[in-house]
Amino acid sequence: MLKIRMKRDAEQNAGAMKRLTQIETSIIELGNEDLLDLADIFREKSEAAITQYAFAEMARRKISF
Repeated sequence: MLKIRMKRDAEQNAGAMKRLTQIETSIIELGNEDLLDLADIFREKSEAAITQYAFAEMARRKISF
């Protein structure tokens, strides 16, 4: 029973990591205007992962509002 649960948890974690990587890749692939729009939408939620990814990508590209 424990092995089955551990396997299921590992599969769920792997799936979550895959989705997170896909989200990060999608943000990186955005054009500058779309990236700025995304960052603006989530600006008030600075603790959100998507906000942190967007602002990190903006810093990497050396762009700002």
